[in-house]
Amino acid sequence: MYKETAKLILYSDLAADEILGELGRIWRDWEQKTAFPEDLVQRCYLQVKKLLDVSTDYGFDQNLWQCYLTFLVITNENSFSLTCEGVGATEGGSVNTIAKNDFKVLKRLFDFDFHPLEEDLGIDCFSMISNYTAISKREKIYNKNVSDTVLALREKIDAAVDENEIFATITEHYKTQGTGMFGMNRAFRIAGTGDDLEFCPINNADTITLSDLIGYELQKQELIRNTLAFCEGRKANDVLLYGDAGTGKSSSVKAVLNEYCSKGLRMIEIYKYQFRDLSNVIARIKKRNYKFIIFIDDLSFEEDEVEYKFLKAVIEGGVESRPDNVLIYATSNRRHLIKEMWKDKDDMEYDGEIHRSDTIEEKLSLSSRFGVAINYSVPRYQEYLDMVRIMAEREGLLAADASPEKLLAEARKWEIRHGGVSGRTARQFINYMLGQKE
Repeated sequence: MYKETAKLILYSDLAADEILGELGRIWRDWEQKTAFPEDLVQRCYLQVKKLLDVSTDYGFDQNLWQCYLTFLVITNENSFSLTCEGVGATEGGSVNTIAKNDFKVLKRLFDFDFHPLEEDLGIDCFSMISNYTAISKREKIYNKNVSDTVLALREKIDAAVDENEIFATITEHYKTQGTGMFGMNRAFRIAGTGDDLEFCPINNADTITLSDLIGYELQKQELIRNTLAFCEGRKANDVLLYGDAGTGKSSSVKAVLNEYCSKGLRMIEIYKYQFRDLSNVIARIKKRNYKFIIFIDDLSFEEDEVEYKFLKAVIEGGVESRPDNVLIYATSNRRHLIKEMWKDKDDMEYDGEIHRSDTIEEKLSLSSRFGVAINYSVPRYQEYLDMVRIMAEREGLLAADASPEKLLAEARKWEIRHGGVSGRTARQFINYMLGQKE
């Protein structure tokens, strides 16, 4: 195995992978008899355990060894995979020959025979993971997007006659879905800072759809128009969704992500304390063949907070222009984002700042930098009851023998006890009613 991974060129860093690299060293030590058999057995078991852990996280099945190799190849970001992501596989060129050489190695690794090692050490763990039946589990506890993609590609690579078929399969995947974790996931958070900045996939992003959101049709249509223009490469604006709590602002943003992720839309959620890294985030994604929404939920600033300056510089006014594949979508309960006080009306404070209004104006100018501002206000009482009724119908709470009047009467009592009418209140009431069903 170690002899095969040493032949990789474009994908040479796969040899440094924790599991693949250690299995290569195990095979080498076994062939050269430089380790005790009992030590080799323990090392084999440890790597199989790691394979099982990865397979559980991503929902791999059948041949876990082949699934893992497929996962490594389609998440590997190198000059070839990134070029294919942007423009697809080009005709001719030496790089294609090099890539096909690597895919020939991949095919041999796919078909690698562990039986000599197993027979000599008296183990069968590799045979078991080559014909594995995963336990059925709920989609929320594993990454279904990755699972479906890897399982489908594994079958194609396994059935491929030669490296030419593998080349066609993988380059098509790169072109349509991209490479790395951006190609496998739709939503991300960031961790670290500076050179250590890392994009962390949100494996189980909210699957809410636009049809799940009841009401606010004009607001949704404005958001859809802007997002669709962005996905299609036309001019679009940053968006501020503001208004009362529980009215569906965040849910609307998540819904458009789910609607247009097939068009290359991706989302990166950041928090206020991470605004200093906004420029680093944009620098890392500006050359990727995706459309990125940087999502800031529940955005607001207190009087003494200055993080808004980093956001202002990114939205508009920095020396470096923002790339065309990045927009900022933010939600807030405040129209102007900054907490305002009565004393802000005074232009001068004793023992304070002269021309205080200039500072306040600087803060308030942040909201005006969003090209689109969409208001989500509290629904009218009848709209709230309509939300409850429609949600109840979808969830099967209004059976033939059920009384809609009784349900709506309970919904009225619920909103009185739980903070007034809103889409969130309606959803919480329906969840409560579903919990009462036997």
